[in-house]
This record gives sequence, C-alpha cells and structure tokens, in this order.
Amino acid sequence: MSRPRPEPVQVIKQRRDAVLRALAEGIPYAKFLGISFDRRGDELTAILRYDDKLIGNPFLPAIHGGVTAAFLETTAIVELSWSILWEAMERGEIDPVNLDPARLPRLPKTIDFTVDYLRSGLPRDAYARARVNRSGRRYASVHVEAWQDNRSRLIAQATGHFLMPARDAIGDG
Repeated sequence: MSRPRPEPVQVIKQRRDAVLRALAEGIPYAKFLGISFDRRGDELTAILRYDDKLIGNPFLPAIHGGVTAAFLETTAIVELSWSILWEAMERGEIDPVNLDPARLPRLPKTIDFTVDYLRSGLPRDAYARARVNRSGRRYASVHVEAWQDNRSRLIAQATGHFLMPARDAIGDG
C-alpha cells in the first residue's frame, strides 16, 4: 500500500497566501489605511505603507496616533484570525480556490486595547508583529510591537484582550 503523494510546496504556499489575502482584504479599514501582510511560514508581519493621509501632525511630521493604534489593533486581530484559519486550512476545511468571504471566521472582538506610544512615527513605512500570549475558546491576550527602520527601536507597542468567536463559526458569516 502506498502513501498518497504530498502536495508540492508551491501549491501549499499559494493556498496559504490566498487565504491570508482574503482575510486582510475582508477588513475595509485595513484596506483604507494601506495595511498589508507578509507571511513567512506561520509568522505574519503587518506593513503600513506610508501615505500623506496618515500624517497627524504636519509640523513634525508624524503619523497620527489613531492610525498607529488602528495598525496595532488590526495586526492583533489578523494574527488571532490567522491562527484559527491556519488550523482549518491544514485540516482541509478551507478551499482557497472557491474562497467565499462568508467562509472566513468571524473576527475577534476587542475587549480592551492599551497602546504605549514610544516615539513619533516618521513619514515612512511601518511594520508590526503580534504575539498571542493566550488563546482559549472564549478569550485571547495579544502583545503587538510596531517599528519603522529598526526593530529594536519601537514606535509603539500594545496589549489587547479579545473575545474569540466560536471555533465552529467558520462559514457562519
């Protein structure tokens, strides 16, 4: 008896990228701000592309604090959602070819979100990564860090707590 032939790596990568793209594009505010995601394995890096509309103080100039907070919160929510999607994708429950937005899980809901502004965001691209500290059936805790040119010189960091959607909510809108 022979084992089934494994899928080519490129097919797996394309499937994962398609699901991540559908998730990110399903958040209109992230699209408005210009937030995209780069995936390396199961690690996500959020990218906030610079645009003049993001400037809050034109005299410095500095990225608006609300934009920074939204960037961090979006990164946390996508990271949590990606962890749910990753499991469903690996079990074969999601078909990226016929991916319908209704098949994506409901997004986690923010309970609280605390941002520490560490330095001004300069008029250039920013990056962020989220680390899930705890993710249970109902509740999750996430830490997010944002930087621009040097990851060791953070512009902001945040901690958020989220109400998680039911794990069987994939496909329930």
